Amino acid sequence: MAIQTPWGTPYGGPPLPPVPAKDLRPRRVWYLVAALVALVLVGAGVVLIVVTVKDTVDAVDAARTFPAGDSRTFHLVQGETKAIYVSPSAAAEGVVDCRVPGLGSGSLARPSGTFHITVGSRTWDRVFEVRAARSGDYTLTCTAQRPAEFALGDRPHVATMVGGILTAIGCFLAAFAGGTAITVVTAVRRGRHRRRLTAARAPGPQWGPPPTGPAPGQPGGPWT
Repeated sequence: MAIQTPWGTPYGGPPLPPVPAKDLRPRRVWYLVAALVALVLVGAGVVLIVVTVKDTVDAVDAARTFPAGDSRTFHLVQGETKAIYVSPSAAAEGVVDCRVPGLGSGSLARPSGTFHITVGSRTWDRVFEVRAARSGDYTLTCTAQRPAEFALGDRPHVATMVGGILTAIGCFLAAFAGGTAITVVTAVRRGRHRRRLTAARAPGPQWGPPPTGPAPGQPGGPWT
């Protein structure tokens, strides 16, 4: 901006045009990179949660249930541990018993901990775990004090489930931290570059430094 002196002579140049955004570095494309990084990490976290929940829900074979006092035949694979579930949860609090003829001693046992899972509107509780010494078809018979439904399913892998959820949370945190960091660094560096370019383009005084001494017409100044 030109400055008017007391002597009526301006010094300095006209207002400087703004620095075009396309001339600044780093380029604005880094804002897009920040958004894409955050989007990818959030998407990965969502996928991990969906897969973890799906694997947990699919642990119970809800399509092949049978009522208490009845039997059902299942195919068991040698060395693979399966879980026996009962629904509703109230049934697990009473006396629940299961038998698998021909399975062998020690192949059917109660788990050391509890595990609950909700499939649709039903909650299933793990009550037994079964491990076959050899592959084959086995008949599972279960009884309960209260009306209940039984189902065979996969043994729950709690550590895997917790690990999947924690990894998903880590993805969400990384999305926020990474996207924010790239955006802030880009904005700061572009601001510094703008100031450097503005300083480099600023012209020097057109007629040298402003005069000193009394202004014209004042005591001691010219024309007095």
